[in-house]
Amino acid sequence: MKYFLTLSLLGLLYACSEPSGKTTTNSVTTSFNAAGKKVVVYTTADSSDWRLSATDTLSFTQKGQPFENEVLVFVDPGKSFQTYMGIGAALTDASAEVFAKLSKEKQEEFIAAHFDKEKGLGYTIARTNINSCDFSSDMYTYVIEGDKELKSFNIEHDRRYKIPLIKGAMNAAGGKLNLFASPWSPPAFMKSNNDMLHGGKLKPEFFNSWALYYTKFIKEYEKEGIPVWGISIQNEPMATQIWESCLYTADEEKDFLKNHLGPTMEKEGLKEKKIILWDHNRDLIYQRATTYLNDPDVAKYAWGIGFHWYEDWSGGDQMFDNVRRVYEAFPDKPLLFTEGCNGPYKYDQMKLWKWGERYGRSMIHDFNNGMTGFTDWNILLDETGGPNHVKNFCFAPVHADTRTGELIYTNAYYYIGHFSKFIQAGAKRISAAASRSQLLTTAFQNPDGSIAVIVMNQTAKQTPFYVWINGKAVATNALPHSINTYLIK
Repeated sequence: MKYFLTLSLLGLLYACSEPSGKTTTNSVTTSFNAAGKKVVVYTTADSSDWRLSATDTLSFTQKGQPFENEVLVFVDPGKSFQTYMGIGAALTDASAEVFAKLSKEKQEEFIAAHFDKEKGLGYTIARTNINSCDFSSDMYTYVIEGDKELKSFNIEHDRRYKIPLIKGAMNAAGGKLNLFASPWSPPAFMKSNNDMLHGGKLKPEFFNSWALYYTKFIKEYEKEGIPVWGISIQNEPMATQIWESCLYTADEEKDFLKNHLGPTMEKEGLKEKKIILWDHNRDLIYQRATTYLNDPDVAKYAWGIGFHWYEDWSGGDQMFDNVRRVYEAFPDKPLLFTEGCNGPYKYDQMKLWKWGERYGRSMIHDFNNGMTGFTDWNILLDETGGPNHVKNFCFAPVHADTRTGELIYTNAYYYIGHFSKFIQAGAKRISAAASRSQLLTTAFQNPDGSIAVIVMNQTAKQTPFYVWINGKAVATNALPHSINTYLIK
């Protein structure tokens, strides 16, 4: 299996740390001297066999004032910013159902490929759904219809597929996984349209019942031996979808947290759980964040802001600067990417290089704008881009062909790995800037002192360049449509 050949080249030690929710802006770190440091280069490139492959080992030499005809990536460890939380993906019903169809050998391979810190990508974050979502084979809730008091609450549905997958992931991650859960819709009887699908709103008479619903979910999962790190209030609260959905204005979401969910979490002994607001696209993120966080009675309950990447549905570009505006306004509130995927799904387009590049471009821009962690959407789907009970099929970084039992690793898997495999939990983002627009870059200094510099060439032109730190540099090369990680230690 190619991924074992390439990923086993490096066994990284990851520092385990609980995300504090604190960010540091423009602070000065311990001085870094590149003299004597080795740089191991890891490469994924189109039109090659390189997939997270160790391709070179370099040494720094003296290099003074750069010239305009040179291409450089400047790295400054003396300027640090937000603390890195980690990277992960959603363990949905669909992913769990597909996983259950794999052979034991392939199940073990898949889990190691994502959550093992030495053999795989070292994922530390996971998301799952409360009640059904579009990536479920059926619609379900955890209570019987009309049970306002939640006396019938039961997670038996999840024990068949989802809970075994989550436990397997958690074990492979060393017993520690920052799992957060998101609802797509309350039960139909709690909503204005009496339907889990097609939007609608939570009826006021069920505010307290719905707030208690989250706490019951958390407690039942923890009875299963699955710690829940946090929750988001609502997946995509401004979208009326053909699948499970529920609408909140910013003021409605704010008031629900302030008057119902926050106090209920405290009353039920769950004050330490993280609560994520928004959980929707970058387009409205600033308005939503200011509405929430300018109210101190809301801010005290809110861990941070979650966001997705689908704002380009209207035909425009992804709006990375909006993330930076929130980071600048509220540097003490983490920004967590909570969902993104490629689509629409077509089997014969599974390996298009642009899918991986979308991940790389988004992650670099969002990290540079203050993002603390990244959560991909479905961690695994089948050869149809599902299952999905409303046929809203999409791509995943890894697909299983259930007809053959094989796993298909797309380039998106490797692009994500250029971040997750080399950046340790608790790392600080440091300043990094490219002198040419064809190169995108970000950089982090790990708790062990090593530095990971990610450089992506989004063009069809090979680009020689230098990685330059405080008057010392290494000469290197960015192949066409490639991503490199430079691990300096």
